[in-house]
Amino acid sequence: MDMRLMKGNNNNSDNSGILKVEILLRLMSIVLLVITSCLVALDTETELVFGVLRRKATVKDLDVLGVLVIVESVAAGYNFIQLLRCFFITTSFKTSPKLAWFCFLLDQIAAYVSFATNSAAAQASLLAITGATVFQWLKLCNIYTRFCFQIGGSLGCGFLASLLMVVISCISAFNLFRHYSSKDHLLVFQRRK
Repeated sequence: MDMRLMKGNNNNSDNSGILKVEILLRLMSIVLLVITSCLVALDTETELVFGVLRRKATVKDLDVLGVLVIVESVAAGYNFIQLLRCFFITTSFKTSPKLAWFCFLLDQIAAYVSFATNSAAAQASLLAITGATVFQWLKLCNIYTRFCFQIGGSLGCGFLASLLMVVISCISAFNLFRHYSSKDHLLVFQRRK
């Protein structure tokens, strides 16, 4: 009997530890996603091109950067809503299996879409760095160096946020599959009372 009580108390401390890690990861990913969105959206640089023409580089010059701002903003909003869920439901293990499935799927979608958008933006940015002589495209980062460095930094923040969201989705997977396993056997399917 005492052994069961000790297991239960230990289990509650594990639950609160996992919840604290989830809250910390969500906070860090929100900060990184907001930094990414702001850096990309507000990045501009005006330079004199070919000694005569004033040209301003903005997020509008590369369509994927506009998409990146939208996706990262939506992902930050989603993580904020999930953060509120973590605060209002004292432990994430008290959720129903349906809610756990819903959170798991949304965490997966947020992580994958954020990573895919960051990868597309990185690919387009690489073209701005290297240029394409076949198409007579200039190396834009030779002209707009501050703009390119700021986009590069924001992409680094975006990839780090995507990595944190992958870890968050692993925690969601643990929260989900915990509903289907007993205390003694991992992932043994049973009906929850």
